[in-house]
Amino acid sequence: QVGRTGVLTPVAHLEPVSVAGSVVSRATLHNEDEIKRLDVRIGDTVVLQKAGDVIPDIVRVLKELRTGHEKPFTWPKKVSACGGVGSIERIEGQSAWRCVSKNSYPQFKRKLYHFVGKHCFDIDGMGPKIVDALLDNKLISTYGDIFTLKRGDLLALPRFAEKSVDNLLSSIEKSKTVELARLITALSIPNVGEETAYDLAGQFKTLDELVGATKETLQNIDGVGEIVAQSIVNWFADKENKTVLNHLLKNIRIANTDPRQAQDKKLSLFGKTFVLTGTLSKMSRDE
Repeated sequence: QVGRTGVLTPVAHLEPVSVAGSVVSRATLHNEDEIKRLDVRIGDTVVLQKAGDVIPDIVRVLKELRTGHEKPFTWPKKVSACGGVGSIERIEGQSAWRCVSKNSYPQFKRKLYHFVGKHCFDIDGMGPKIVDALLDNKLISTYGDIFTLKRGDLLALPRFAEKSVDNLLSSIEKSKTVELARLITALSIPNVGEETAYDLAGQFKTLDELVGATKETLQNIDGVGEIVAQSIVNWFADKENKTVLNHLLKNIRIANTDPRQAQDKKLSLFGKTFVLTGTLSKMSRDE
């Protein structure tokens, strides 16, 4: 599986089995090193669990059940979904491989799914199927295009009624104003997740300050190491990224508020950290 930043994740295809209340047919194998650690092979019988009651995870291989017909998995030299000639490379200092090309179609689709998601621009009603339809009909080719869509564009799509079009356009309009942290998260900068995005927004206040930050300045932020700092500098220095970002900025407005700073420090839970995993009976983990 090709992720939005080009990182390759091996996925185990399983005979469907019920685990913790749902039927599972796939499980992540994380990376090449994990496959070697487990010594998992094609045709193996494995023990499966749901990590945190949510994510299917292979715990171990039942090697005593092997028949001799199992085949070791060979890590590919090329992956067609990476685009170009399909070249891949090992990420220095990490156990992951990634696409050499950063602009393949599968990567771009996943970036768009992420971009419109609830932790980024939170465009209600714009799920993967809608994104796919917009791409297939050549209505969008970059982030900023989402905010230039017109009623007539959407009505031309199959199975789009007037009510659903109006609802989607209303969601897009509402999402044009975005907090800086959400914008940073949405850009899919390698090694920059949601938590780091909030740290950056709290430090720099404006996008221009972040764009102009040096590697040394970034490394002074708690939680930002050399690899993350270099990723940020490289992303904003890239000519194509600059073009994409400038087009996006013409169609959105960055809100000045930092939701973390806006919290009332007198509240009893302020400054405390909680880790929630598994399922809760009456609300989602985000809630």
